[in-house]
Amino acid sequence: MIDTRQIPDDVLSVCRRLRSAGFEAYLVGGSVRDLLLGRVLGDFDVATSARPDDILRVFGARFSVPTGLQHGTVTVLAGAPPRQVEVTTFRGEGAYLDGRHPSVVKFGATLAEDLSRRDFTMNAIAYEPGAGTLVDLHQGQEDISRRRVRTVGDPVQRFSEDGLRPMRAVRQATQLGFEVDAATLAAIPATLDVFRKVSAERVRDELLKLLLAPHPSRGIELMRQTGLLAEVLPEVLAEFGCQQNRFHKHDVYQHSLATLDVVAAQPILRLAALLHDVGKPGTQTPQPDAPGEFGFFKHEHVGAEMAEAIAERLRLSRAETELLVALVEHHMFFYTPEWSDGTVRRFVNRVQAERISLLFSLREADIVSRGRGEDPQCETRELQARIVRVAAEDAVLKVKDLAVNGADVMRVLGVAPGPQVGRVLNRLLELVLDDPALNQRGTLERLISELATD
Repeated sequence: MIDTRQIPDDVLSVCRRLRSAGFEAYLVGGSVRDLLLGRVLGDFDVATSARPDDILRVFGARFSVPTGLQHGTVTVLAGAPPRQVEVTTFRGEGAYLDGRHPSVVKFGATLAEDLSRRDFTMNAIAYEPGAGTLVDLHQGQEDISRRRVRTVGDPVQRFSEDGLRPMRAVRQATQLGFEVDAATLAAIPATLDVFRKVSAERVRDELLKLLLAPHPSRGIELMRQTGLLAEVLPEVLAEFGCQQNRFHKHDVYQHSLATLDVVAAQPILRLAALLHDVGKPGTQTPQPDAPGEFGFFKHEHVGAEMAEAIAERLRLSRAETELLVALVEHHMFFYTPEWSDGTVRRFVNRVQAERISLLFSLREADIVSRGRGEDPQCETRELQARIVRVAAEDAVLKVKDLAVNGADVMRVLGVAPGPQVGRVLNRLLELVLDDPALNQRGTLERLISELATD
């Protein structure tokens, strides 16, 4: 049963106001499911018999925003600080003609009709908090108790209506630790043509949510089994069965999944863990001195180029793309105590200081996932200490740490802005990385003229 004390008062007040105005009002969707599971709650959605103009009238212009009137949705601002509660009119839907949107949204439906159009039984349960009544017309509670994701009605029809639903089935099963019902799972390969119509942005959002699950490898494997992986990340599918060498217990695919499961739960970091060896299938080379084993020369650089193309395909932001590419490109560093302080500074300059902790997290997960019982911090523990010490001693790790800037270069050389300015600053940085004592304005200004004439 549901513990009403877990529902915020401001959400309850939305339902009360609608009922006081003569309308039905139920909590629906994921919030009811999570209440039944005893999970930490996120957003709350309310379904009501009130039409959009009724909702706007009940809550007034100050506390309601018409965020999706064509779909019957009004966002109500409840409580202080204001919580956004989506309130949607009971609705029916016409045929889906494009695999994404219904051809028509029909208001005036009953609660039963509204629940029947939803994706999965566990999300098709309504709760009326005033009376404490659960409305479960599709055995959603039974599926929750069995920890099963099952569509409302025929799965092929459900997936043909909205091509994103197969990805949502896999993602929600992964997040909740559920299994996907056999008929529901079997319908995914049969409806991939509809899935292909879904925008890259919607697929990306589902993928990143999946990657934050406690054991995201389960979701990636479900994607492989159903054909979704071939559609979303065919580069990862190419890793399946790609054998490695004595340093790895698993093939590239299983190693990548193991790395994904143990790395910290940050979306781009987890995507980098999944893609960190994506360059290996294309660089796999037999080792003549070790029959049956393979090398992967410069796979990290090939993988970085592939990761950039994947990021563009998924419509990641520029900052997300740059972080993903950097993590894949630099995950193969090999630190030894023989590194000079200048080498340490160059490493930080190349990776960028703000990415170091994420890169170390990836590297440690990579080492653990080799499956050979290695110390995961064997290459990061001492290097981290060296970075901290070097930064504290001189703090010169990038161009902006120099005692001169682009304006100084232009003044000394009498030149306009252009590539030459950047080249001079980078050459100054190289000198200062080796000898931080050079980082004095007068010294660097003398060196500017010398470097420009080399």
